[in-house]
Formats: sequence, structure tokens, C-alpha cells
Amino acid sequence: MATVTESFVDGESVGAKETYENVDPSNGQVLGEVARGGAEDIDRAVAAARRANRTWRATTPEQRSALLCRLADLIERDVEPLARLESEDTGKPLSQARNDARVCGRYFRFYGHAIDSYYGLSLQLRPDLHAYTRREPHGVTGHIVAWNYPLQLFARGVAPAVATGNCSVVKPADETPRTAVAVAALAREAGFPPGVINVVTGLGPEAGAALSAHPGTDHLGFVGSTRIGALVAASAAERVSPVMLELGGKSAHLVFADADVEKAARVAASAILQNAGQTCSAGSRVLVHESVHAEVVERIAGHFAKVSIGRGLDDPDLGPLVSRKQQDRVRGYVDAVGTGELLAGGAIAEPDGITGGAYFAPTLIDGVDPAAPIAQEEIFGPILTTMRFATEEEAVALANGTDYALLGAVWTRDLSRAHRLAAEIEAGQVYVNTYGAGGGVELPFGGFRKSGYGREKGVEALDAYTATKTVVVQL
Repeated sequence: MATVTESFVDGESVGAKETYENVDPSNGQVLGEVARGGAEDIDRAVAAARRANRTWRATTPEQRSALLCRLADLIERDVEPLARLESEDTGKPLSQARNDARVCGRYFRFYGHAIDSYYGLSLQLRPDLHAYTRREPHGVTGHIVAWNYPLQLFARGVAPAVATGNCSVVKPADETPRTAVAVAALAREAGFPPGVINVVTGLGPEAGAALSAHPGTDHLGFVGSTRIGALVAASAAERVSPVMLELGGKSAHLVFADADVEKAARVAASAILQNAGQTCSAGSRVLVHESVHAEVVERIAGHFAKVSIGRGLDDPDLGPLVSRKQQDRVRGYVDAVGTGELLAGGAIAEPDGITGGAYFAPTLIDGVDPAAPIAQEEIFGPILTTMRFATEEEAVALANGTDYALLGAVWTRDLSRAHRLAAEIEAGQVYVNTYGAGGGVELPFGGFRKSGYGREKGVEALDAYTATKTVVVQL
């Protein structure tokens, strides 16, 4: 009998009247069934969170800190089983999934420590007035999580939310539900009261839509496409609820003539191969000064030629995309490229004769039209496009020439240029002579324009999951 992944609400597993299949993207086979939660299940989860919040918001930072750190211990204990679930669901190489599990634990530990030193302010008005601010939790926070980094995205939203006294309801992605349920169960084992962390599995148009529209949620976080993010924001706006959107990206590397060309090429290749390019902050465009263009392109192609492709559990360099649907989408962009020279890949891959998987070869296309869809739209695949520039101004114009503004990187030995361009590039994060797709737990993360708004990660996330109350006392 096939295993069924059930929701986890109010401290216990909850089934559903219907299920759907969880498919392994490495071979197209069914991993098991998933409870197809809907509006009623979201109602139950939100109600459980609201009941729990009556007492949870009154707990001390010390109490919450202890529980978050205890959960971090349990996640670290279970890194291997969590990584295996993550690798099977997403297709990503096992070593990458293992890192995701460790980072998941790191989020809970970071916010477990941070909450101990999170304070309001004393405001100096005049001698006879005592004015101060309090940071208070919103109440019930909803989290709609994408399928590319299920463990990290779960912790990225839930850890700061519960650390500040909120209770959470999580809707994991349709394709990758299992680790969210597993971490919620570990939270219960750690001693979190029932209802503080809830997970409802199901389909986006059903459970996801119900959570985004639910009047019982006081704050909503969404990670996913710009199109769906706009719908989520509209739904939240109808009930005047704050929302945090982390959406798409079309991030660019700017490689100048004085750069460490080998390092720039190696890092750019590695960043687009991470999680098969299914990373909102993947550096999918490489803009190269004309004097070193040929060398950079040759080196990237050389790195791509050495890539091993296979099942995530076999820990290759590149695993499958998350689904055959995503594979078709990626192939469509490559087939419609128009101008540009295909230097590597460009086709579906079938490692070891696997015909049911969702693999796509690492692809390098040089000289694409900056206005073409492949250079403008988020692809979410191992597709790297390269373009030339002659001047610094041209490089910045190309970097800022999309609707997205999430990340950027500047490769140069000129310190003045590095700081100048860090200010001119429109992005939420800018790297100089390095690149971190998503960055660390400590670094505030988010974008501008169609990349979304609000900031997650770092201490700034504590501000996002609280509201400021000002108190003024006449002495």
C-alpha cells in the first residue's frame, strides 16, 4: 500500500478525503500519495493557530529561544532522512539537499539566539514624557512555500515568525510536501505547543488560495512566481493584511576586463547548476567586457562539459528539474531563442538511459538579444545566457534592463568601481568578486520591482513579523 503524506495540524497528522500523487522527477515514478487539503483544512489549521496564539504570544523570549534551539538540534539529528526526502521530492543532488537540511536547522538556531536580544526603543521627547516602542507579533502568519528549496523556505518564514510570538500555517508546494510535514512533527517533538506550527498539504489553487484569502491570517508570506504573487497580494489587500513577496529574478554577473576570469566563470557556472538552475537568485545572465568575452565563454563551456547528470540520490553535479512540465517549459525557451549561438547543451538529457525523468543538459547561449524572452524572463532551469558590453554604463544598463531586481554580481579588481556599481545596480543583494545564490541566513534578502517586496532573513525578518506599538506616558 502506498504511503500517504498527511497534513500536520494542531499537533497531529490529519488526512483528507482525496489524495494526489507525489512524483519522483528523476524517473517519473510515484513516491506515494499526498493528502489533498482544501478550504476546510485551512480553516482548521488557522483556528488551531489562533487558539495557540493566545498563550504563545505571552511566552518569554527565553522560552521561545529554548524551543527553537531544541528544534534545531532535532533537525541536525535528522539531516540524513530529511535530505533524502528533499532529494527525492525535488530531484536535487543529495549533497545539496543535505546542505538545505543543515541550513534549515541553522535558521531555527539563528532566530532562537536573535530573539534574546530583540528590543523596542526608548524615545527621548521631553522630561515629563516616557515614550517607548514595543514589537508585537501579528498573530497568525500564513506561509506559501515554493518547491525549489522546501526545507530552507519553510524555516526562513516560520523561524522568525514563531520566534517573535506568532503561530504559523504553512502550505508547502504541491510537488514537495514531505519535509514541511516532517519538520512540523519535529517541532512537536521539541516541545512546541500544538497549533504553533501547522502544515496543510494540497494543491495551490485549492489549499494555497484558501490560505491567501483566509480572514484569520494576520500576515502572509509567499515565495513563487510573479504571476501568482500578484494574485496573493491582491487577496491580502482585500482584507488589508500585510504580505511579504519573494518572487522571480533574472540576476546578472558583470565581468570586467580586470576580473579574475577563471573564478568568475567557475562561480557563474556553479551558480546556474545549483538546484538545476531552479533558484530565484540564480545568476542566469553573464555580461562580459568585450576584451575578455571569448575567454569567459570558453571557460564556462568547459565547466559545463564536465558536469555529471543523474538521480539526486546518486549525488551528481546536476539532477533533474522538478517535473516534466518544468522540463517542457525550459525546452520551450531554448527552442525559441532566436538570435544567439548555442555553445553547450540545449536539449533534454537522458542519463543512464532514463526516459521518464525531467533532465535538461546545462545550456550556454552566447550573444542573445537582450530584449528576447530568454534574456528577460525567469526560466528556472540550467540555462545561462551571455552578452558583451564595452563600457561601464552599458553594463549597468544591461544589468538593470529587466523587470526583475533581485541579485547582481560585479567582478573587478577596481575597488571604486565595485562600490559605485553596487549602488547603481538595482537589486536587493549585490556581490563583489563572489556570488551566493540566496546568501546566508544572516543576510537580509529580497528584491525590488517584480522580484517582490519585503525582506526575509537576518534580523530584519524579526521586524517583518512584528508590528510597532508606541506607548507615551505622562509622568
